[in-house]
Amino acid sequence: TLSQFSVMIVLLESFLESLTIILPYYPVGTMERVTEEGQVATANTYARMFSNLPQCGRPTRLMIYDLHPLQNRFYMSGSVIASLCTTVPCVLPLLQQEGVNCVAFPDDGAAKRFKHMFEGFDIIICGKVRDGDERRVTIQEGNARGKHVVIVDDLVQTGGTLFNAGKAIVTDGASSISAFVVHGVFPNSAWRRFTQGGDRHIFKNFWISDSIPTTTRELPTDDCFVVVPLLDKSIHDIDHFS
Repeated sequence: TLSQFSVMIVLLESFLESLTIILPYYPVGTMERVTEEGQVATANTYARMFSNLPQCGRPTRLMIYDLHPLQNRFYMSGSVIASLCTTVPCVLPLLQQEGVNCVAFPDDGAAKRFKHMFEGFDIIICGKVRDGDERRVTIQEGNARGKHVVIVDDLVQTGGTLFNAGKAIVTDGASSISAFVVHGVFPNSAWRRFTQGGDRHIFKNFWISDSIPTTTRELPTDDCFVVVPLLDKSIHDIDHFS
């Protein structure tokens, strides 16, 4: 918000040696392109606001978790440097506790982004194919038979693709199906459809980070949702980065 930018400007004009900004969720990440005249690429606008912050003793570090898409980092310029972080280490112990041995991705983009972070797991890659006038999700690489599978993605809104990928994996013979999504946008409380009794209740566990606390504060604690906190990881990442 403008008030938060005002605070950052005041701090930077107070002769700080350095400033680190932690932004768990980049709220305009999906608005990085213009498909028709008149639209505004607000991801670029947001980046310009950060890029025009005053300089201090060293570049301002902007820590962003699982940025969507990664190309947004190149909108940054001036005295701000994007420091890209990931939440995956936070969920790995939880997957091991649940006996998950296979990681699935709803599309090739998610696979290219996250696959290298899940060494030792079997991999499944899904994708959409056209079926008449409709598009459906199918498994395009790997198999789920007898496996405990988690679908991994960086962002969920209504969750349609995630749900359809889960159905395809269950149909292929998975022993169990769960999901891990970093940023739960869930407009109009769309998460309700994934709870017990909802028409999209398919996941044994639905892990989600608290990068959008306005969402995670609403989630029931006695259902499929498990909130993965980022505070300890953020504190660690301040001093450990490459």
